[in-house]
Amino acid sequence: MTAYPVPESSRGIIALDENACTSCMLCARECPDWCIEIDSHKETVQEPGSRPRVVAVLDRFAIDFGLCMWCGICVDVCPFDALFWAPTYDHAAPDASGLVHERFDLRQWLQDVPETGTP
Repeated sequence: MTAYPVPESSRGIIALDENACTSCMLCARECPDWCIEIDSHKETVQEPGSRPRVVAVLDRFAIDFGLCMWCGICVDVCPFDALFWAPTYDHAAPDASGLVHERFDLRQWLQDVPETGTP
């Protein structure tokens, strides 16, 4: 079988910058396929010299690529630039359960994002 070059306009896979994600749920709410699952909890953070503040801590971020239609709405609506298109194509799986990728997979694909698209 001949391997053809991937066109530059191809989107690849969605990568996650966990440090930028605030668990605002905007990407999950705007997704027309409902393929994004986010779980988080609240924690109080006390920084020296300031009053305590409550922040959301990301517990789970998963995308079911069996449902995803690669529309890119999640990447476009993220106000914190936590989602990126990575030119990676190694996410195939032999069965549907293998198409759900957790934040650990999404995080590793962040290294493939071109420099012009990184935070």
